[in-house]
Amino acid sequence: MWQMCILGYETPIVVCSTETACVCVCALSVTSSPPTVKQPPTIVSQSAKDYIVDPRDNIYIECEAKGNPLPTFSWRRNGKFFNIGKDPRVSMRKRSGTLEISFRSGGRPEDYEGEYQCFASNDLGVALSNKILLRVSKAPLWPKEVLKPVVVSEGSPLVLPCNPPPGLPPPFIFWMNSVMTPIPQDKRVSMGLNGDLYFSNVVTQDAHTDYTCNARFLFTHTIQQKNPFTLKVQTIAQSTPTFLSPSGGESSKMVLRDEQLLLECIAAGLPTPTIKWFKKGRELPSQKVKFENYNKTLKIIHISEEDAGEYVCMANNQLGSIRHSIFVQVKAAPYWLDKPTDLVLAPDENGRLVCRANGNPKPNIQWLVNGEPIDSSPINPNRQVLGDTIIFRSVQMGSSAVYQCNASNEHGYLLANAFVSVLDMPPRMLGPKNRLIKVIENNRTFLDCPFFGSPLPELRWFKNGQGSGLDGGQYRVYINGTLEIKRARPEDEGTYTCVANSILGKAENQVRLEVKEPTRIVRAPEHQSAIRSSTSRFDCKVKSDPSLPITVTWTKDDKPLTLGWRLKKDEESLIIPSVKDSDQGMYTCTVKSDLDQDSASARLINSPTVMSNSSHPDPPMDLDLSDPAARSVRLTWIPGNDNRSPITEFLVQFEEDHWEPGRWQNLSTYPGHLNSVILQLAPFVNYQFRVIAINSVGQSPPSRPSPRYKTSGAAPDAIPRDLRGWGSKKDNMEITWEPLLDLERNGPNLHYNVWWRRKDVEEDWSNVTTVGSKHVVYNTEIYVPYEIKIQARNEFGTGPESNMVIGYSGEDKPTEAPTDLRVSKVNSTKVNIHWKPVDPNSVQGEFKEYRLYYWRDSSLVTNLMVSKQKKTKGFYSTMSEPSGILTDLVPYSKYKMFMVVANSHFEGPPSSTVEFTTKEGVPDAPRFFKINRRSFDSIYLEWDKPLEPNGILIGYQLKYHPVNGSRVVQPQLETLLPNVTDFTLRLPDRSTRYKFYLSALTQVGAGEVYAEESPLFCVSTCSHFLIINPLLSPASSLVVELTDASVASALTPTPIAPLPPTTIAPTTISPSTTTTPTTTTTTEMTTPTTPPVLVTTKRTDQNVLGTCLALGREIWNLTVEPNSNYANVSWRHNFPAGSSEFVLEFTLDSDKTVKVVPVKQQPPIKVADLIAGAKYHLRVYSHELNSVSSKSVTFKTKAAYIDQVDIATQGWFIGLMCAIALIILILLIVCFIKRSRGGKYPVRDKKDLPLDPVDHKDQDGSFDYHSDEDNKPLQGSQTSLDGNVKESDDSLVDYGEGGDGQFNEDGSFIGQYTVKKDKDETEGNESSEATSPVNAIYSLA
Repeated sequence: MWQMCILGYETPIVVCSTETACVCVCALSVTSSPPTVKQPPTIVSQSAKDYIVDPRDNIYIECEAKGNPLPTFSWRRNGKFFNIGKDPRVSMRKRSGTLEISFRSGGRPEDYEGEYQCFASNDLGVALSNKILLRVSKAPLWPKEVLKPVVVSEGSPLVLPCNPPPGLPPPFIFWMNSVMTPIPQDKRVSMGLNGDLYFSNVVTQDAHTDYTCNARFLFTHTIQQKNPFTLKVQTIAQSTPTFLSPSGGESSKMVLRDEQLLLECIAAGLPTPTIKWFKKGRELPSQKVKFENYNKTLKIIHISEEDAGEYVCMANNQLGSIRHSIFVQVKAAPYWLDKPTDLVLAPDENGRLVCRANGNPKPNIQWLVNGEPIDSSPINPNRQVLGDTIIFRSVQMGSSAVYQCNASNEHGYLLANAFVSVLDMPPRMLGPKNRLIKVIENNRTFLDCPFFGSPLPELRWFKNGQGSGLDGGQYRVYINGTLEIKRARPEDEGTYTCVANSILGKAENQVRLEVKEPTRIVRAPEHQSAIRSSTSRFDCKVKSDPSLPITVTWTKDDKPLTLGWRLKKDEESLIIPSVKDSDQGMYTCTVKSDLDQDSASARLINSPTVMSNSSHPDPPMDLDLSDPAARSVRLTWIPGNDNRSPITEFLVQFEEDHWEPGRWQNLSTYPGHLNSVILQLAPFVNYQFRVIAINSVGQSPPSRPSPRYKTSGAAPDAIPRDLRGWGSKKDNMEITWEPLLDLERNGPNLHYNVWWRRKDVEEDWSNVTTVGSKHVVYNTEIYVPYEIKIQARNEFGTGPESNMVIGYSGEDKPTEAPTDLRVSKVNSTKVNIHWKPVDPNSVQGEFKEYRLYYWRDSSLVTNLMVSKQKKTKGFYSTMSEPSGILTDLVPYSKYKMFMVVANSHFEGPPSSTVEFTTKEGVPDAPRFFKINRRSFDSIYLEWDKPLEPNGILIGYQLKYHPVNGSRVVQPQLETLLPNVTDFTLRLPDRSTRYKFYLSALTQVGAGEVYAEESPLFCVSTCSHFLIINPLLSPASSLVVELTDASVASALTPTPIAPLPPTTIAPTTISPSTTTTPTTTTTTEMTTPTTPPVLVTTKRTDQNVLGTCLALGREIWNLTVEPNSNYANVSWRHNFPAGSSEFVLEFTLDSDKTVKVVPVKQQPPIKVADLIAGAKYHLRVYSHELNSVSSKSVTFKTKAAYIDQVDIATQGWFIGLMCAIALIILILLIVCFIKRSRGGKYPVRDKKDLPLDPVDHKDQDGSFDYHSDEDNKPLQGSQTSLDGNVKESDDSLVDYGEGGDGQFNEDGSFIGQYTVKKDKDETEGNESSEATSPVNAIYSLA
């Protein structure tokens, strides 16, 4: 629809002024006030054609319509009138056609099933709804049945049928077990489209007694269960694939256009077969294809005619494969090609209704008027039915009606209402009044002016209430009233008025346009690599229109950035102090106004403090190819060493040996964590691959190439691009296209099939097959349209056909010239141009523009030479009275012009030449303006006449005032005669500088101003100036002019005393931080005596003054004390203290990048943010006098310092060692005390002591007595080294008399301390305790 209808003003309709001139405009709504426009009824809302309702709810059948007067409604049920008043359950909403059928008082919804159709009528006609088929949802019960156990051999296929009861709508099917858990499905077990459960092969684990099919009915929200299946499994061997569904080798399926196609193949076999799908003759449409149910179901959405054909599903396992072909036919219910639209005609106008539809089979078109077949309606002599078109001629008032077009075939129907309203109405504006439109400069702009009227009004646009209408050049008026400004500029601001005129009157509306400056980022953030804990700063300086408020927001990785105590934002930057690893990412600055926005991004990367150890990664190794397919293969590799910088991505390259052998091309990139990828390839190409690893340092060398892999051939997939037809001569048409790329050929012997035929002429296609990229059609008529299409083919088949494009045969010279060329509203620089257009048929080609040739023939100023070079300007206009504006003319000049009409190649004959003269204007600036000093107390000014006076010069205007800082001084004015070109100004104060403004005058006014400022009072020592005190600042240096050699000899220079010593605090500075003093040093500065210096120059300007002041100034003794990331810099100079500014220029030796640091403080200076271990070149120069510079010095910062201390000298370590030694000493003392309390004694020494419950006898017959303490381990000690009790050599079993331990009556272990029998006899009398570490220590003690 047209833009004004899109904006939602009113209903789109078609208004016609002749049989062929129609326009889509917007009809007034019936709710408009006052309701003066009558409108036939229009259906605006209705229920679906297939309408299923819930039996538990009331039934609502929707039918809403609008019109003026308000329509009345009636209904038909099953083709007969439905009397609503006779049924108490049925009611109709007020001022609506919607039916409500209520069952509060009883009744069965099934009694109201049937086909309903709504009729909306008023005095102007009758509109019809679709036929609405009303059906009540049903949820039938599952039939009772007894299911026997299913016995199947392992490995055999199995189908468990579901056969759900038919419901309305069909139920949703799913399988579960007795505990309501879904049956697991995979490529072996899955449910088919019909609800059956398919087993490709049965395994032992499938033996269950509770396979239950469930049906869920959507409207009633109920679930019906089938009796469960019991499955018993027996053992069997492997088997080849067979199809469970569908059966046989081939089948067919019909589907309707725009529906979805579902194809299913379920296979049996052991091992479980895999399913693959193909389409014979071409690839599957990847954008529309989806595989479901473990590849067993192929789904294609929005099916179209080109999707018809043979689809093949293949099932294969390691024992074999099997195929099934499904032949798909695509039919189509009717669909619109040209839907009829509402038509508004004025009396005696012509118009037409068109109803075009397509389908398969082709639909039948039937016309109705007010709901009745048009053949049975009263004869209307002003109406003619021609198939799918109704033509109206000279319509009359009272013939308004609503027409219905019914397009139907065996698969469905379409019904469209379109009213024909005959009325006469003066023009009316539909949009809001006096809108304000704000646009951005240089943007394409549309000013809308929705209007209505019958007959169709003529609409014109005016700017600021002037002119004869805007159209052509910068402006374009659309037929719906919209004015396009192709590129809005500041001068386009103003008030635009649209005026709609017809024979019944006129209406107008205004739109005010404001053009704003674009919002843009003038200093964008830059990528940064920041050291951890350092500070990063992202710039974002914005320029925008002052009248538009803007907001600046920052995001990180496309997520809003939270600003707080750490991250700071000011007007022009984002500051990230103490950079952390989590700060890495992409930062985006976005600035928005109400009209536009701009954004810029930069990435922050954390770099380690010392990067010297990182390097390029090693190349990947061991490339391997697997999983070969027709157009893909899997490439696997082993990554090389990343060399201390993680690999971020891999680049895969390929080389083919046919078209460009030996040339490696980029195929794709993959993330750094992958090492196995599937490569998408082109057919009929012999590939080999290599991989390159990439980290933050750079790329690795390429890997060794992989083995070669050749893909099989196929028909072309691509369509030749840039197909067009154009005439190189007037009797031919060249059809050209861009040939397929080498990798798009897909096979050998590539050819192109080209078809063409005349457009809008019933003729057969002509065609040719060629190997080139051009075909010429000869003997054509001049500039006639052709339909063209193309197709690529090779040995494997034909590719897809291109869309039809429209080409044109050759053009010839236009035969007519524009007439009545004239001008109006002439001023000094522009003029309005008017002419009468040519007959469009005389253009003999594509109309481009009316081309105006104009030139400046002479100036009205006497004896002024002008250039007579011709210029051109084009005007595009199709209006009956075209006009345009010619700008950028020179005032006070005589111009000549003529006009031609131009097509794409030729210009027509010229119109008659027309002369006009421009009015007088303001002059240009003077050709030059010089300022010289002549003596101590005067200034001499000199200038020349303007190059373009643009009229008769009447004099010059000279303004001047003293330059006195920021204080505003009232200028003085001098008016001079036109023949005066110099002026002398007497100076009351020789040290005062003046600003001069000179402009020429005509009768119109003052012209462009030429501004100059007088130079400083400097003295040339050669013939004019002498420096009196070179140590003063440039603003205060006393420079005296000498006009006589004797004066120069009279001025004797006085030696200059050196500056006194100064005490200066060094200052730490960096480009982004404010610094504070840290230490204090005293620097002695001496300045040599400098005599006056003579400067040989004739004229004084800023360069001369700078040279004067630079002489005698010096910077010397530049010294640097570098550290790891900062340096102390000092120098000496003879500039005045506190009145100079210096610049420190650091040049990084590695990449020659320059860092400039302005300094206002006196040296020494501490400069931070240097790179550790880097080599720099430094010089210092004056900010005011750039030529005064120190010598360059070279220094290198220290390597990054890492604190390393000797741990043996640390107090905490010494204390820890002492504590450990003390603990060991205490443990040894405790052990010694405990051991001294036990031991081996003779019986006689312990006969008075009580014995243990068990006496242990030694091998020599003596008894061994031990204390209880001896049988226990030390507190805190471990039983074994690993904390577990093991049967080792020290186990208690090994200390018994035999292999098994013996117990006494009280359960004590008899042999717990006896020595092993295999011990040496010499060890027999030793205590077993000597083997423990504690006893060893005791024995040593």
